[in-house]
Amino acid sequence: MAVSSTLSGAKWERLLVNSCSSPSASLRAYSLSQQQMKAFSKPNRGRKGMTQRIGGVRCEVAQSDAINEGEKTDTSKTYALSALEQLKTSAADRYTKERSSIVVIGLSIHTAPVEMREKLAIPEAEWPRAIGELCGLNHIEEAAVLSTCNRMEIYVVALSQHRGVKEVTEWMSKTSGIPVSEICEHRFLLYNKDATQHIFEVSAGLDSLVLGEGQILAQVKQVVKVGQGVVGFGRNISGLFKHAITVGKRVRTETNIAAGAVSVSSAAVELALMKLPESSHATARMLVIGAGKMGKLVIKHLVAKGCTKMVVVNRSEEKVAAIREEMKGVEIIYRPLTDMLACSAEADVVFTSTASETPLFLKEHVKDLPPVSSEVGGLRLFVDISVPRNVGSCVSEVEGTRLYNVDDLKEVVAANKEDRLRKAMEAQAIIAEESKQFEAWRDSLETVPTIKKLRAYAERIRVSDLEKCLSKMGEDIPKKTRKAVDDLSRGIVNKLLHGPMQHLRCDGSDSRTLSETLENMHALNRMFGLESDISLLEQKIRAKVEQSQK
Repeated sequence: MAVSSTLSGAKWERLLVNSCSSPSASLRAYSLSQQQMKAFSKPNRGRKGMTQRIGGVRCEVAQSDAINEGEKTDTSKTYALSALEQLKTSAADRYTKERSSIVVIGLSIHTAPVEMREKLAIPEAEWPRAIGELCGLNHIEEAAVLSTCNRMEIYVVALSQHRGVKEVTEWMSKTSGIPVSEICEHRFLLYNKDATQHIFEVSAGLDSLVLGEGQILAQVKQVVKVGQGVVGFGRNISGLFKHAITVGKRVRTETNIAAGAVSVSSAAVELALMKLPESSHATARMLVIGAGKMGKLVIKHLVAKGCTKMVVVNRSEEKVAAIREEMKGVEIIYRPLTDMLACSAEADVVFTSTASETPLFLKEHVKDLPPVSSEVGGLRLFVDISVPRNVGSCVSEVEGTRLYNVDDLKEVVAANKEDRLRKAMEAQAIIAEESKQFEAWRDSLETVPTIKKLRAYAERIRVSDLEKCLSKMGEDIPKKTRKAVDDLSRGIVNKLLHGPMQHLRCDGSDSRTLSETLENMHALNRMFGLESDISLLEQKIRAKVEQSQK
């Protein structure tokens, strides 16, 4: 099959010719005529060939083209042939024989410091833009972003694992300003089944700093909500995250992993109380900056610990009023953001949890604040659970001040390590079962292109023969008769296709049925010539080119 001229352009060149050994070879491969590409798709198997190694790529050269001893080399012919053969053995094989992979490129609280995670963080409002940019990369078909205070993870479906990871890592470096080498030092990479297990563990709360915390499940749900209708949040990634939500719900329902579980917000409150003298727990002056989800949880946990009065700074009073209405009997005083420094001067503990991308507190803001009472330890505590951070690290240099961020919460959760491990083992059994189901579902998607091609093949034959039949019947055929003949042809085709289609469909839950289905798919592909290496390659690249032109 000739490769369509519409595929010409930078993407075609980058995707197919990059592996040629020299720039001149790349350009010659790129400018091959359609006839040469036909020759590529149907090599002459009847002629015994010899093997040469050109530019590190194994290339077969027809014996008639081999250089006889003592004869001069036809330079242009050799370049064109070597480029063509390299194209055949490297790029084509890679994209048509290698199944697209689900890949996770991530950094979390377990692998990277908050200083790095905050630079990589992507606000929820920008997730659709990020998905679009990621899917614009040459080797990325689908994408999703999971960005929280504890993790920054990018999930993609990649045509090539190595090149896909390389492109995404370079994109992360470009958007964050962090060198690629530094990202590589702290990132983790997971592929296919390992990637599936990871997102299931994340959704179940097993990968959280606080085991079983519920907020991460809500964040996974938000990925699906934001991704709906976004080009690039495709079938595989969408299915993966939806299944992860199911796993998260099932783990929390069927195990006691959520029993006594704490969130990042509650851990922040615990940390603050650990650092305060116990005698001051009821009297310490509490300030909460930000009344969003995290801020609201901080307020709830403060109340649960016996706090009856606190000041809340927020952009608007609406959210604070709603919280006050919900927690009757607690004195919650609202202050606008402009009063933030004045309120900090009167606070012993300051919790920050806003979405601000720039620090709210720096050294110059804190150095002139009045000292706190010795009754609360003589130290003003800043507990920052925001990513990006709301409090600059320079604040810790101010005398009489202690600064804690999300990475410091490990101290709170380390105590219950044995119980955490036991609960995690219970959840892993569920995750293993659900992972098999998801992989089976994904395997079942392999038959979708064959189903579409078989229907299209049958439809082309039906339409062609219908037109021949109607032309023989003359131009004065009544509409009723024309419709009856058309319906008859459709009915025959549908009945003939019913059997093959039944054997191409399965729900992915039965491994034996799935195995048989894939065998049937390959048999039908061979019998009807529904696909070839070149057609699959062309289809993938055409989709990438069309997507980039929208």
